[in-house]
Amino acid sequence: MKQTLPKLNLILIAISFVIIVVGFCLMIGAPSGEEYNPDIFSVRRITVGPMISLFGFVCMIVAILFRGKKK
Repeated sequence: MKQTLPKLNLILIAISFVIIVVGFCLMIGAPSGEEYNPDIFSVRRITVGPMISLFGFVCMIVAILFRGKKK
């Protein structure tokens, strides 16, 4: 049975998925309850997490479209 995507593509997709999950985990933090919590505006949650997730999504697109060397 022939797979649609080669093994290398599947590995790159798995790595991209892990990068996306790490980015979303960086955006998680303590919720802002009834009192003001300045941690909701931290650089990690506002800038770093979304940038890593975006990088993961771009890597996912590249991993799907990547073609290996022809034999």
